Amino acid sequence: MENNKVHVLLVEDDVFLAGIYQKKFEMEGYKISTAENGEKGLADAKKKKPDIILLDILLPKMDGFTVLQNLKADTATKNIPVILLTNLGQKDDVEKGLEAGAADYLIKAHFKPSEIVDKVKKVLRL
Repeated sequence: MENNKVHVLLVEDDVFLAGIYQKKFEMEGYKISTAENGEKGLADAKKKKPDIILLDILLPKMDGFTVLQNLKADTATKNIPVILLTNLGQKDDVEKGLEAGAADYLIKAHFKPSEIVDKVKKVLRL
């Protein structure tokens, strides 16, 4: 069992992008699971209790802000750090995400997958 591996839950509806991130995290020695919509992401977070969640904001079924609010409202998941991963770069979106409890906010277009891995390390202080 991979108990010693850091478990990252990636909630991302872009399958191609999710695949790129997944490969990168696996290469770096992480355990990663993916969810392609907000509802599944929330359910997986509660079930799998990942060490950290990378959460897209524009998602089918339930948007990332709603997922984040649900995670933070639940004692079982409220301490899991969440990094919002999005193409929404507006300042009010950034503030809304951070106010809702996100540990960080990454604009996809500005970060290479390796830099996203580095951000995860920083948030988890590995």
